[in-house]
Amino acid sequence: MRRVLILGSTGSIGTQALEVIGAHPERFEVVGLAAGRNREAMTVQARRFGVEHCAIGAVEAEQLVRDVEADVVLNGITGSVGLGPTLAALEKGRTLALANKESLIVGGGLVTALAAPGQIVPVDSEHSAIAQSLLSGTPGEVRRLVLTASGGPFRGRSRAELAEVTPAQALAHPTWDMGRVVTTNSATLVNKGLEVIEAHLLFGVDYDRIDVVVHPQSIVHSMVEFIDGSTIAQASPPDMRLPISLGLDWPNRVGGVGAPLDWTRAATWTFEPLDAGAFPAVELAKRVGRAGGTYPAVFNAANEQAVDAFHEGRIAFTGIVETVERIVDAHDAPGELTRESLADAEGWARRSADEAIAAAA
Repeated sequence: MRRVLILGSTGSIGTQALEVIGAHPERFEVVGLAAGRNREAMTVQARRFGVEHCAIGAVEAEQLVRDVEADVVLNGITGSVGLGPTLAALEKGRTLALANKESLIVGGGLVTALAAPGQIVPVDSEHSAIAQSLLSGTPGEVRRLVLTASGGPFRGRSRAELAEVTPAQALAHPTWDMGRVVTTNSATLVNKGLEVIEAHLLFGVDYDRIDVVVHPQSIVHSMVEFIDGSTIAQASPPDMRLPISLGLDWPNRVGGVGAPLDWTRAATWTFEPLDAGAFPAVELAKRVGRAGGTYPAVFNAANEQAVDAFHEGRIAFTGIVETVERIVDAHDAPGELTRESLADAEGWARRSADEAIAAAA
């Protein structure tokens, strides 16, 4: 029986995790829940699973991680506010099932220095796919990692065409049902850029050996290419309950989580190169990742401000990544990476992005 503490319990990741746990009460016990604002929904969840320990907000969630005994902490909080709970889970020796990619990307060396080998289990479908595929060889046998991207709702459009898209169009993702920020990030491919940084930090592979390929069907979730020319891919229908279940009980598989592929029906899977001219976010993210320090925090914070501005009609869709690049270029990183320097860099990035957006209006 694995004791699970779920952060972000009322969001997409949290609710699907509870579905998995509810179907396997003999395997998992929920010992704590934390939500952002939706106290009413969390209260219903707590009654359903008999949970005594609950919290609202990231600060309270961090304290919950420190106070409640758990085997696994599933961090499904959205945004860099998830950094505190991530650090707390690692400090307490919990297995960290990580869906909050921002905490790893922003925290960088602060997070990786605390993590024991295997302590962080990725919940993103792409990184879960890589983790599964890596079981086929040793680290020294890996040639490169290949992250797949659906291409979002604007696959195939030119940079000029992208300037005219609307917020409603940006939220119409062809595959996944996600929140506003993540869905918009998938449309700009900022999300894929963040995932490249995450892959580097999780698996220790250099940025020049991490590629992105567009795969509109979202069946192959990512791949690992080995030195003998073999490529191992993880394929399944798009269903986040599969990587969530692996995160909860890695490396063990949980039966009956999702439907398998139907191999009796004809199907076509296509792969195409990423158009870096129309979608420059991935190359920008690689540059940010190589710079390290507080640069990823600035990248992420500036993007969040720009996404808000886009949905409020203050900048064009293409202005999101343009704003982020402008702020990244203006950043002067401090020498030491600490929680304080990260907070200062994020605050500077948000103010600078807001000023740049207002000046361009």
